[in-house]
Amino acid sequence: MRRERGITLIGWLFLLTPLAICLYAGIRLTPVYLNYLKVARTLQTLTSQFNSGGASEFAIENSISRHFEINSVSYPTLRDITITRVPGGWRVVAAYYDYAPLFGNVTLRVAFDKSVIVHRSG
Repeated sequence: MRRERGITLIGWLFLLTPLAICLYAGIRLTPVYLNYLKVARTLQTLTSQFNSGGASEFAIENSISRHFEINSVSYPTLRDITITRVPGGWRVVAAYYDYAPLFGNVTLRVAFDKSVIVHRSG
């Protein structure tokens, strides 16, 4: 009998299909993560902007709104950002879910949670 070597076309399909799905999911998730990086950079900018104090809730909201407008961040909105008073400052939390449609009725859901402490005036 002749000895068979190599892989058949059906074998290649079984091997490459999961790889192609993972690659496509990565392509669909890239804009979601790039948007998160803009949100995280905005929150980090708050800490350096108000590192000597002088932060109020209105000033923080105004700064976030300006940064979101400059960086073209449409989601999360300013309503999705939580600003709470903590001893010595303000805790700014951006905790939200974002979605990336994959194909058909399959959607990838990604959870993001970023928080920083901003020094309060006084």
